[in-house]
Amino acid sequence: MLIKSGIPTEEDLDKVFPSIDKLKQGPIAIFECYQNIPCNPCYTACPIGAIEPFEDLNDLPKLIEEKCTGCGICISKCPGLAISIIDYNFNEEEMLMKLPYEFLPLPREGEEVIALDRRGEEVCKARVIKVMNIDKFDKTPVVSISFDKQYLRVVRHFKLIGGKDE
Repeated sequence: MLIKSGIPTEEDLDKVFPSIDKLKQGPIAIFECYQNIPCNPCYTACPIGAIEPFEDLNDLPKLIEEKCTGCGICISKCPGLAISIIDYNFNEEEMLMKLPYEFLPLPREGEEVIALDRRGEEVCKARVIKVMNIDKFDKTPVVSISFDKQYLRVVRHFKLIGGKDE
């Protein structure tokens, strides 16, 4: 149960993950927001209006899937680190995930890392494709990693090999 463990169940993930058909259409944001709290930076950051307006500041974000381009601007704006972008079509075997990363040192492009699940347990090896800051005022870098598509709903973070970010 999420409220006790902090780890979403499969049912929780079902509520936030698009269908595989939608994922195959191109990059899309995944909002792993599960609690109604006063927050809306994702909405105000989205340059194309791919998030429905909030009726109440405590509402959970609702993605307008047809509008989302997977640009990732919302990732670094989320104070809860709850947003990732999935590009299921990165290549035949691998998908790409853009996610926030608040540890130092930052990984380097091309570096191999260990993908982690929502419990922090090791899942598979991944490769860093890109490291960027969305803008100079934003302190949360966005890191893009690629890994085997079979781990689509399993991977949620990563760590550097050798524990450099622990």
